[in-house]
Amino acid sequence: MPMSAEEIERTIKQALPDAVIEIQDLAGDGDHYAATVTSTAFAGLPRVRQHKLVYDAFGGRMGTELHALALKTQTP
Repeated sequence: MPMSAEEIERTIKQALPDAVIEIQDLAGDGDHYAATVTSTAFAGLPRVRQHKLVYDAFGGRMGTELHALALKTQTP
């Protein structure tokens, strides 16, 4: 079963409690999302490490429960 936008947000918040998250359902199918994540945890990290912090929050669910997540990260 695909993840809901609310579950995606909850999962990211567990890993990055200060994160401000905006999620869009790209295809209207509940299976392809884009997220903008703003967190102080990203300060000083290269973009690849920032994205890894977010993707690591999903563990083994990435590619299964969460099919696709386009990601934009930024610091406040």
